[in-house]
Amino acid sequence: MVFSLISRVVNGVRGGVSASLKGVTNVADSVVDAVKNTTVSILKESKEFVQEGLDIPASIVKGAFDGIGDIGASVITSVKDIVKGAVHGFIKSGGKQEHAVHGAVAQAVHSAKGLGVDVGETAVLAVKGSVEAVQQVGGDIVSATREAVIAASNAAEKIGGDTIDAVRKSLVEGIEGAQEILEAMKK
Repeated sequence: MVFSLISRVVNGVRGGVSASLKGVTNVADSVVDAVKNTTVSILKESKEFVQEGLDIPASIVKGAFDGIGDIGASVITSVKDIVKGAVHGFIKSGGKQEHAVHGAVAQAVHSAKGLGVDVGETAVLAVKGSVEAVQQVGGDIVSATREAVIAASNAAEKIGGDTIDAVRKSLVEGIEGAQEILEAMKK
């Protein structure tokens, strides 16, 4: 049941984002709305999606990465907007902020590694995109920043190897307050 649900979300978002962006001259300006609107549309079909929590925002990001790839656009230049659209759409559909941020940021890091994209840069862009989305919906940006940094760091740990150091270094350099958040995680 859950696998079927996740698969439907990934494929639905992939198709929706790809269709929304085909033929668009300025893809970069359209990614946030394409991901957000596709997310809201898919989640409107069934509230069970929103209840699943962490897996759904991750599935949205995975589908959006695939959809961007389908049209031949650059994934790395779209990371921030993909995460921003996914978080915004998920929260707008009734999902919890912490689920949206954690799932979207963690999946962005995992997807970047799988695609051979700079994982450290992806982590920073994903954190920034999630915080911007939370700010737009009137959420708590301090907790969103903390949740996003932790999600990126934990995703890097699961990947292992050089990814851990690359992500943490990039977060410290690119996200205000990340050093303190990472230090608090060690305690």
